[in-house]
Order: sequence, then C-alpha cells, then structure tokens
Amino acid sequence: MTKQTLTCFKAYDIRGKLGEELNEDIAYRIGRAYAQHLQAKRVVVGGDVRLTSAELKNALANGLMDAGCDVIDIGRAGTEEIYFAAFHLDVDGGIEVTASHNPMDYNGMKLVARGAVPISGDTGLKAIQALAEISVGRVLTRQDSVGLKPDLQNAAAPVGRTSVRQDTVGLKPDLQKRGSLTQSSILDPYVDHLLTYIEPAAIKSLKLVVNAGNGAAGHVIDALEARFKQLNIPVAFIKIHHEADGTFPNGIPNPLLPENRAATSDAVKAHQADMGIAWDGDFDRCFLFDERGEFIEGYYIVGLLAAAFLAKQPGEKIIHDPRLTWNTVDVVKQSGGIPIQSKTGHAFIKERMRAENAIYGGEMSAHHYFRDFAYCDSGMIPWLLVAELLSRSGKRLSQLVGERIAAYPCSGEINYRVSDVNQTIERILSHYLPQAPGVDRTDGVSVEFADWRFNLRGSNTEPLLRLNVETRGDLPAVARHVRQLETLIEGSAD
Repeated sequence: MTKQTLTCFKAYDIRGKLGEELNEDIAYRIGRAYAQHLQAKRVVVGGDVRLTSAELKNALANGLMDAGCDVIDIGRAGTEEIYFAAFHLDVDGGIEVTASHNPMDYNGMKLVARGAVPISGDTGLKAIQALAEISVGRVLTRQDSVGLKPDLQNAAAPVGRTSVRQDTVGLKPDLQKRGSLTQSSILDPYVDHLLTYIEPAAIKSLKLVVNAGNGAAGHVIDALEARFKQLNIPVAFIKIHHEADGTFPNGIPNPLLPENRAATSDAVKAHQADMGIAWDGDFDRCFLFDERGEFIEGYYIVGLLAAAFLAKQPGEKIIHDPRLTWNTVDVVKQSGGIPIQSKTGHAFIKERMRAENAIYGGEMSAHHYFRDFAYCDSGMIPWLLVAELLSRSGKRLSQLVGERIAAYPCSGEINYRVSDVNQTIERILSHYLPQAPGVDRTDGVSVEFADWRFNLRGSNTEPLLRLNVETRGDLPAVARHVRQLETLIEGSAD
C-alpha cells in the first residue's frame, strides 16, 4: 500500500498546479472520496472556462459515479451557480471545478454539502483528503465514456478516452450499481432567483459596462439581458472581454489587481456609462466602478449594501470582517442594524452568518454573502442591488459612496513578504501597544486609536503579511501611517 500526499488540498478548497499537484487521476479520487465521506447519492458538478476544467470535471464525475453516486452536470458555470444548484435541487452537495484568479497552469475545486453548506478544513475537507490520499499499487482501467456525454457547452471536453486510475483503500466500490450522469441547466431558475433581490420595475434607464474578463460570467449576463428585455427594463449592457476563453487573451481576470482595471475604467469613460462591473474568473466576486471610471474599494460597497438591506428590513444583523470596520459599523448602526465582526474568510463568514441568521455579510475583498442565497457569496446580486439603488435615489454612484470614502479613507490592502508573519505582527504590536487604547485579535491583530486604526494579518492562502489602515476623515494621515508601519515591516522582509 502507498500513500500519496495531495498538496492541492488547502484550508478552504482545492487548488494546485496542473500535472503533479492536480490531474485527472487525482480528480477521480477526489470524486470517490467526496461521495464516500458524504455518503452522497446525488451530486451536482460544474466547471469554469479553464482549458482543463472539462477534463477534470469528467474525471471527477467518474469518481463520483464509481462510488455509486448519480451526477448532474450543469456544464460551464460559475461557483455561485453550483451554490444555487446545491440548495435549489434535491442533491447531497456540489463541486465546482475552478481556479478562479490563479495563474494559467493551475486549477482547483470548491466543495459544498447539501444546502450549499461549505466544506472546508474543519468541516470535512481533511477527511476527504485522507480518503483520496490512500492508494494501493493495483491499477484499474475503465473507459471514461461509460455514462458520459459530451459537455454541450464546452466542445473541448474529452469523451470516449481510456484513462488509467488507481484504486483506493477505503474508497469502497458500489457493489450494486454505478451511478448515472445527466446534463441539466439551472440557468432559468437561477436568474429567477437573482431577480428576487430587486424590484425590476424600479430599475430606470441605465448604461452599464460589464467585463466578464473572458471568464464564466458572460452567459449569466446574456441571460439577465434577455430577461430585462422581456420585462422592458431599460438597461443597456456594454460588453467587453465578454466571450468565454480559457486562454485568457486579456489576462487572468482578477480586478482586485490595479493593473487589471484599466479596460473597465476606460470603457466607462468612453461610453459615459452609469457604472462599470468586472468579475473574476468564476464570478463569485464583482468589482464596481463609478460613472467617472473610478474603482471603488469593496469596503465601501459593504456599507452601501448593508444600508440597502436595512432600509427594507431594519434591525437585522450584518456580518463584516475585521480588516476595515469603522465605515461599516457606522453605517449599520445609523441604519438601525446590528454589526457583528467575524474572522476573514468565506468559511468563517458563512458559519457566523448561519449562527446569527444575518441577512447580509460582506468582506472588503468583494465577497458578498446573502441569507436568501443559502448564506453564500454571489458576484451577481451586489451589482443588481446597486443598480436598484442608483434608480431609486437618482444619484450617481460616486455620490452614493463619496461621503463615506471621505469620512473613512483607507489604504486598501497592501501585501508584504516577510520571513516570519506571526513574529512580525507581534513585534509591531509591541511597538504600538503602550499607546493603543484598543487591541482586537479576531483575525491577526487590529489596533485602534482615537483617529486611526490598522489591521495586520497573515494571508489564509499565501505566505504574505496583509496590512489595512483607515482614519477618521484624514486622507493624508493614511499614507503617513502606512509609511510608519512599512518602516517596521521592512526589518522582517525576505
């Protein structure tokens, strides 16, 4: 018996370099392990536009079917379409094959259980990893074409090919029958659900630049556009980088990086649009640009959406992360809501939202979570809500967020490579501690003074130290405090 360590298993999901870290054999074993761990009978799968996503998805489906599980393949899809399917359909869970904004030579998977409950390191991912890692020397051959049909949305999907896969100790074959595979679309009910968050009749004439980044968002934009036309909603979509293309001719879609924002910003200005919207590869995050083409930090969108929910349902709870907080807390309290801080990361936010039955949760990283979306994050719901806000208020987006940006200017997240993340955090804390009236350790360390605060934390996914600084109405002070902190950080840089 041999055991292969699978390094593609991370804290929240599966991500790895193609080849040794993630391949069809590993995908197959993940499918077998997932089905056995959950004792799953029906599972929904989907994949993003990566060139390897279809073949990895087919291998994953074979593993699920060999464990006796029926598989519903929804084709090319974003992560939130799998979330929706997992709570909309009668299934035991769902798996999205996606590398989101990782480099070209990577791919991965995001796993949820019944009801779209996340599966992470503390809730089953490690157990699935342990099952998938144990293998024996005996090799089985099977025709992958058994039960598999071509991916109707991705002609590159390999079908009818023979693969070699390792049988696994603990991954028990179903002695009764192999599971089946069916292909289905959930696009129409998914779009129906998206439109429940707004009053379509309230939407007034808007011109929107939409940048799918050649990722998976395009088909949803097209479906929403068609539905808007049916409902006579006067929204014009200006589409850039719209066609799904796994070669990513315009670069990996990650609008969080400043160098990836120019195309959206320039199109907003060229077309005199009311708003720009850009998504990452699996569109679970959306990034907004105002009518001047200015990028809006996700932090301020959290406050904007919180106020929108509380205007309709005052008294509700709002979850936020600890990196930047003052604006969110201020807006939520002014709007009659209850702000609750949670550790950063989708698994923590979702868990806290369920525990508190919060109506909405937001992170400055542009992840937005919704109670009626099974507490999951969506990259489509936020811009629909903002479009409704623009229509109802009659204001420009810059006006809706401008006052808040001026009240609580921030640095945005700045990343540093240091020799020891935890040691650096403790050393900087000891420097400020004598003069700091408030210290919080919810995530890393947050240090608050009367007129400014900062948060330092290690990345959950990369060997990086992350810094965020905000002040009370003093923009020049943001840069000054960042420089002071950088001086201390530089002593620990690699």
